[in-house]
Amino acid sequence: MARRLALGLLLAASLTATASAAGHQVSWAVMDARTGRIIADEGGSTLHPPASLAKMMTLYLTFEALRSGRLHWDDRITMSSNAASKVRMKLNVKAGTTLTVREAVNGMIIISANDAATAMGEHLAGSEAAFGRMMTEKAHRLGMKNTIFVTPSGLTAKARQVTTPEDMARLGLALKRDFPAQYPLFAQRAFTFRGRQLHGHNNLMYRYGGVDGIKTGYTDASGYNLVSSLNADGHHLIGVVLGGATARSRDDKMAALLTKYSKASGAVARAEEEDEDDQPDAKPMTVASTSAPKAHSAKIRGKGKRGDAVELEQGDGGEPLEKVEAGRWKVQAGTSATRDGANALKDKVATVLKSSNPKARGEVVRSGKGKQQIFKVRFAGFASSADANKACSALKKKKLDCLAIAAQG
Repeated sequence: MARRLALGLLLAASLTATASAAGHQVSWAVMDARTGRIIADEGGSTLHPPASLAKMMTLYLTFEALRSGRLHWDDRITMSSNAASKVRMKLNVKAGTTLTVREAVNGMIIISANDAATAMGEHLAGSEAAFGRMMTEKAHRLGMKNTIFVTPSGLTAKARQVTTPEDMARLGLALKRDFPAQYPLFAQRAFTFRGRQLHGHNNLMYRYGGVDGIKTGYTDASGYNLVSSLNADGHHLIGVVLGGATARSRDDKMAALLTKYSKASGAVARAEEEDEDDQPDAKPMTVASTSAPKAHSAKIRGKGKRGDAVELEQGDGGEPLEKVEAGRWKVQAGTSATRDGANALKDKVATVLKSSNPKARGEVVRSGKGKQQIFKVRFAGFASSADANKACSALKKKKLDCLAIAAQG
């Protein structure tokens, strides 16, 4: 097993740079879930960063621990400083406090909570790195021979993590096959967490009849990723789209694939407008409990209130590390719901950075629209990743969120 993991890491190191340099090239695969056979693909074995699709494996291992009795739904896991420091999306649980396994699972599934995923990985394996190895070993046992996981959350890491459309289809099938009691949790649209109503952003699931999950993913390095399961009129498919340019184009591609390969009147996208805020919260249901759609359309109409979800989907704000030139590093120092709040944060960060990096230039960047709009605080002018990370260390000592990122363009 150690030799196989070493060979896998070598494969990832040699091929990921090529995949990243090619940009967000879309690859896809469609599996017949009854037979486990890939029935169509385009670049099905192409390597891509998994982004938050990695949480599917974190959840698989969590469900395994629940089945074995190592975990129980009401067990409490501790939020470490490392887990609490992860970028959005997250549950915003303070370091040193706890959350239940149930809260962590719902957080991972519904809002793709990076802090919950990290805390779960640390709880099960002792560290992110150890859990990454556990994830990769399980992936290979499930036949995901071209997949390397590094982090429980899927956020971009220094070590390269990669997967393929075919491998992610195998993981989607494994979740449905091995955990039929837990799989319906992927159909949830929202949940209440400590008085806050948190909504998911798997928009295709809300608008395409027969789609019962599974998971979205996004980072700058990966583009927009999606694994979807379709169960309608006797057709049972798992589709995977990796490297989409936007959430909208990714969802439209998936809808077209499911329609083409299901060849069933019930397996088509709903054409009528739906706003998920007007829908009741979904409860766990059987895989076959979705209703047939009312009309035929290959594309999803209307953006709804969540639109393309931009970086809020699960973004880490990072660029592929191998593309970064000297002097092209920034520090992202947190976000605010208002521009005034972001400006206040910018001033506070500037005070901390003044002594170590007097040339650092602060900026406020707006991201998203409507309810998803936030204002990011960033500082440019760092000569290397080491300088940017050093600045982050100084900010974290002052209890300020921070992430070193590669400047674009």
